[in-house]
Amino acid sequence: MLSENSQIKIVYVLLDGVGDLPHPDIENKTPLQAAKTPNMDKLAKNGKMGEVISVGKGIAPESDIAVFNMLGYKFHHADYAGRGVIEAIGTGMDFKDGDLALRGNFSTLDERDVIIDRRAGRHIEREDALAVSREIEEKLKFSNPLAKVAVTPTIGHRVIVRIRDEHPLSPNITNTDPAYSRVDGMGVAKAVGDFLKIERCLPLDETDTAKLSADLVNEFTEKSLQILKDSETNKKRNSKGKKLLNSILLRDAGNKYPKVETINKKYSMNFSCIVDMPVEIGISNVLEMKAYSAGGLTDYEEKATVAAKSMETENAIYVHLKGPDEFGHDGDAIGKMKNIEEIDERFFGTLLKNIDTNKVAVMISADHATPCINKGHSDDPVPVLISGDGITNDGSERFTEEFAKKGEIGLLEGAQVVSKAIEIIKSGN
Repeated sequence: MLSENSQIKIVYVLLDGVGDLPHPDIENKTPLQAAKTPNMDKLAKNGKMGEVISVGKGIAPESDIAVFNMLGYKFHHADYAGRGVIEAIGTGMDFKDGDLALRGNFSTLDERDVIIDRRAGRHIEREDALAVSREIEEKLKFSNPLAKVAVTPTIGHRVIVRIRDEHPLSPNITNTDPAYSRVDGMGVAKAVGDFLKIERCLPLDETDTAKLSADLVNEFTEKSLQILKDSETNKKRNSKGKKLLNSILLRDAGNKYPKVETINKKYSMNFSCIVDMPVEIGISNVLEMKAYSAGGLTDYEEKATVAAKSMETENAIYVHLKGPDEFGHDGDAIGKMKNIEEIDERFFGTLLKNIDTNKVAVMISADHATPCINKGHSDDPVPVLISGDGITNDGSERFTEEFAKKGEIGLLEGAQVVSKAIEIIKSGN
């Protein structure tokens, strides 16, 4: 455990998926390099930089395990709960040990059952997502009458599926989502082509519980496909030319509530957060982090104001800003660049007007890279900046991948970032 840290003040910002690679649409620069970011430039000139591999070399991580690591929690596969559980906790879903919780995407299949959009257009009306979820819950009957399913849509295309049986279920099964594989219990993005189909769920061991879990997931998939095909909501969507919510891709099964050291105990400080998405809300609940309300996903000024105000009572606040990741998934380098500029002006501009950088340090990093050229997460290192008046500048001038590579901090693992930042803030070096 670290020594007493009650005098430290940190605003720790994770820009979701902000790391990237050079892209031809922006003069073969990365979005961070191409963006005009005077406020982050000011912070970079007042701090040190380095690079971070959030989870591990060769691992293109999902956000859940990446955020846990970036907060200092390095799980081994045997003790990680899985994203399904984390998001179930984040939604307040009825979940107990032995249930099977999976993260899902509403997706769109064509008449050949080929996935034509893994996110069914991404921006899905809340009432449509709720309606098809209710249809599945009401109509889906497992061959075992004691097995039950709950379907909870969250934001956009995202959905949580919980399967409960008379017997405890096993998470040791494969995904049906062809874009993600399970590696040592973690979800890892795969390099995929354009011709994708729903994959059959398979047990990953020979136990009866793993076989039962895989059978229930496959039965859910088969029966929900028919229900969604006949759905009145989808008939209405079709008549309006909208993408159909005619399948659910499942991944990252889990069956137990995670047990970890609380973040306040881990760092001997009051550690709070501003988060919006179910996965980050679930993480904050698991780590027992105080969560501040600060508007919607893009209410950047409000988030900055609340973060600055929190420094009156908190030692640290973790702020998760979602924007850049979605542009990365869409392959929109120009959109990602503009979003970074918007965050710089509206969030960091507001933050710098409301904090004293002599008393409050600012950390900026990312949970993972989402290169526009890949349209998915990658294992590329992401930049990290630790900035404050008491920190000696290492020559960094901008928050970019280029300056991160040259920075004095060097290459860190995600689980080292917060401890390293505390060390630098205390020493100035």
